[in-house]
Amino acid sequence: MKRMLVLAIAVCVVMLPCAAAEIEGVLVDKACSAKAIKDGYAKAGAHTKDCALMDSCLESGFGVLTADNKYLLFDKEGTKKAAAALEASSKKDNLKVKVTGDMSGATIRVLTLRIL
Repeated sequence: MKRMLVLAIAVCVVMLPCAAAEIEGVLVDKACSAKAIKDGYAKAGAHTKDCALMDSCLESGFGVLTADNKYLLFDKEGTKKAAAALEASSKKDNLKVKVTGDMSGATIRVLTLRIL
């Protein structure tokens, strides 16, 4: 009986929704992410809006490069939100963003995205 109670509690804890993570970093398309990671966070701000909106870059998807040089890939809806935010923004580079979403490994299910 005690095992069943422990198992039931464990299942409930696992099924609880995760709190949304809040992440800040530089918005980078997946096609350019390897270069951004190699060059480091400090230089990632040089990545331009024009590059990110090129067809091949846009189609690759988006993510955020964090200050500790980790690249977190957005889900498909997050990529759509990133593209819309880029198109609406007057910024040409230094594309810092604040993202909230649910983490799953190195991928984030984006709930909100704002260019800073």
